[in-house]
Amino acid sequence: MATLTKFKIITLGLIGIFLITTGFGCKFLSKEAQEAMKPVEINYWRVLDNKTDSQDDFVDIINNYKAIHPNITINYKELRLEEYEETLLNAWAEDRGPDIFSIHNTWVGKYKNKILPMPKELILPQTTITGTFKKEPKIIMQPKTTPSLKSLKDKFVDVVYKDTVKGEQVYGLPLSIDSLALYYNKDILNSARIPLPPTTWSEFIEMIPKTTIIDKEGNIIQAGAALGTAKNIVNATDILSLLMMQNGTQVIDENNRATFNLASKNQEGIVPGEQALTFYTDFANLTKETFTWNEQMPEAFDAFIQGKLAFYFGYLNDLYSIQNQAPKLNFAIAPMLQIEGNPEINYANYWIETVSKKTKYPNETWDFILFAIQEEQAKLYLEKNKKPTALRSLIKKQEEDYDLSIFAKQVLTAQSWYRGNGGDLVKKIFNDLINETLKGGTEIKNLLNFAADKINQTF
Repeated sequence: MATLTKFKIITLGLIGIFLITTGFGCKFLSKEAQEAMKPVEINYWRVLDNKTDSQDDFVDIINNYKAIHPNITINYKELRLEEYEETLLNAWAEDRGPDIFSIHNTWVGKYKNKILPMPKELILPQTTITGTFKKEPKIIMQPKTTPSLKSLKDKFVDVVYKDTVKGEQVYGLPLSIDSLALYYNKDILNSARIPLPPTTWSEFIEMIPKTTIIDKEGNIIQAGAALGTAKNIVNATDILSLLMMQNGTQVIDENNRATFNLASKNQEGIVPGEQALTFYTDFANLTKETFTWNEQMPEAFDAFIQGKLAFYFGYLNDLYSIQNQAPKLNFAIAPMLQIEGNPEINYANYWIETVSKKTKYPNETWDFILFAIQEEQAKLYLEKNKKPTALRSLIKKQEEDYDLSIFAKQVLTAQSWYRGNGGDLVKKIFNDLINETLKGGTEIKNLLNFAADKINQTF
């Protein structure tokens, strides 16, 4: 798969420059410091960013870190999503895997035993000035305390702590958080005499018949929304998860057991997860007024860029893909739909930077991640790549950006749910749940129980 891999190796400077230009010499260094100042080479792997196919995503941050730690070289490499996990696991099996790598926020449980959690303190060489009369530079080994759990709670939006902290251990930290939003075709809405996009699911339902065109043979010529199926909606699991959470479903409990099949604690006899599943699949149910989509339709994103779909639920990365593939499409983005009267809930989708348990450089790797998430450094990455922040301190600024505004406003209410060791297996289980519901013949409550049992087996 080497032809699919994009390599971005960043070589930055010569190790010896530091000691020459600063006037430091070995006579000032303890044996421990001399050992610490030996050249360090860190390999860093991430998933290829769709928007920045020809850019070095982290070059500025790596350059800035190199200026402080000239003995550390970071080799940065990006791989395509479809090859990422296989390449990662094969490399570790052959002891040539990366020191720092990215995982999706839903993969924490899956990769937990391969991750080195953030240490309580880091020990790296630091420069100090000694001497009463003759000031001389000296490199010492000074322990540095890593951020407390409270400080991380204060620094990042809520979903980060819930996803990355397990048993008071920090398994990784993000720079950016994406969330589902509502893309809409302005030409279709204009033709249907709809001046503004919906803000609630109730308003959305009213617009479906106005934006759906079905011919005499029952073929969908124009769909109001891509909802109801799993086969041709790449974000089906995320959308269904969001509907469940917005409807008050406890997807998993405090013991990390799937509970989306259970009745509400507040409303006897009501299973909010069942309501959400029925609501979702009704859009592909021929007998329902909301029917607007089926498995014969193209993939949802393709239908949208072809102008055959009024409403599409997607992430920020979709914006850049649409701009590249359909530059003449007259579309806009609105905040994710909410249930009127219920608390606002959005759906988080993001990547976490973490450290391999096999690394030879636990101090340097975690120090780099903590350096990268500092506000001034994170801004370099976010501005270059047009990404919504994971840091609370940068939200207000991003709300002023036309493309980022909606996504920046949603990060404070973005949620996810722990998927244990299942990772992408949960997606298959949810897709099967949707497919079996559409087939009929089995009570939905039984399908929900079966899906919950399968997910619990992965925990």
